[in-house]
Order: sequence, then structure tokens, then C-alpha cells
Amino acid sequence: MLALGAVRAVRRLGKRVPQDMSIVGFDDSAIMTCTDPPLTTVRQPIEAMGQSVVDLLVQQMEGVGVPSEELFFEPELVVRGSTAPAPRT
Repeated sequence: MLALGAVRAVRRLGKRVPQDMSIVGFDDSAIMTCTDPPLTTVRQPIEAMGQSVVDLLVQQMEGVGVPSEELFFEPELVVRGSTAPAPRT
């Protein structure tokens, strides 16, 4: 939602997205495909993250040792219409 506010602020300055400024959001949602322009965003693997948490919780409840190391999840860049290549100078 903050990225949508950034699009609005850029337009208030008389600039265009993505021609004058590219904007990228975070935490993709279905709404981002309906914006003007559709918002490029970083999508987190929510299902994989949730499944990992449930698995760890079940292991803990069963008395099985749970690993102490951090879990890392690969985000995905979803390119849509709010980004463009940098202009050549």
C-alpha cells in the first residue's frame, strides 16, 4: 500500500510512473494487478513460510528437537508496469 502512495506522490509532482520513476512494492497482493500502472512487487513465499512454521510447531509439540538455525526463503520479483529500465545518459 505504501508503494501505491508513492505512485500518487510522483504524479502530484507532475512525473510519470514508470517513465520518470520506477516504483516497487513489497508483499504482493491481487490488488496490485488492478492498479494503474500494475505494481511491480516482491512476493514472499507465504505458503512455504507458513508450512515451515507449522512443521516446527508440531515437532516441538511432539518433543522432537527443532533446529536452532534460521530459515531462509527466496522471495520472487514480480515485474509489472510500474518499473522500466533506467534512461540512458
